[in-house]
Amino acid sequence: MSELIGKTALITGSLRGIGRGVALTLAEKGANIILNDRAESDELQELITALKRFNGKVFFKAADVGVKDEVAELFNFVKDQTGQLDILVNNAGTSQAKDIFEITAEDWSYILETNLTSCFLCSKYAMEMMREQKDGRIINISSVVGQQGALYGHAHYSASKSAILGLTKTLARTGAAFGIRVNCIAPGIIETDLLNKTHGIDGVAKIAEGVPLGIGQPRDIGLAVAFLAGEGGNYITGATIDINGGLYFR
Repeated sequence: MSELIGKTALITGSLRGIGRGVALTLAEKGANIILNDRAESDELQELITALKRFNGKVFFKAADVGVKDEVAELFNFVKDQTGQLDILVNNAGTSQAKDIFEITAEDWSYILETNLTSCFLCSKYAMEMMREQKDGRIINISSVVGQQGALYGHAHYSASKSAILGLTKTLARTGAAFGIRVNCIAPGIIETDLLNKTHGIDGVAKIAEGVPLGIGQPRDIGLAVAFLAGEGGNYITGATIDINGGLYFR
């Protein structure tokens, strides 16, 4: 399947975890990939090598997408290198294993800037490009905790992911007139380094007991992103797709 050949996709926070899985899946479908993270890491060259097996172009630009000036530099890079942006995946995000009694004002600002402000800033710059193209897809990565709340602590993370749901719907209404589809994916428990870091091995195992299909993989999210970015997403906007293995029904 190569329906994304000739398309350019920017995935924020894409050197590991869900972002890495999304990048690999979109490359497999034919897209050119722009990787992004705060800085280069040991994972970068290995991922670039893996992506180039699919014969598309691969770029990397370091930027903190929660910071306006760095986002501006990122999108100038996109324009200079590719001249187009067809797909934006707002994936950058993080959390902290803290409850309301432990979360400081600085923690709150940090998580919301990383998870939510990044989504706003990147969507703003992307929609300006896509408006000129009269076409584009934006896929925001929220979370099941944005729908049902976190199980233990993580109040700032849950709040940021809930806000993404509302932002998605609003941007979908704005973008429709310009051929821009804006949708959201709400992953459940996905096997990533962040999951293990914030919940621990025993905590993850305990959570998995309550998931009918067990722990998901980053590729599961990548396939849903590819669907929304391709022909299957032509008549979908403002939607949230639940990829959670039956953890949460609505």
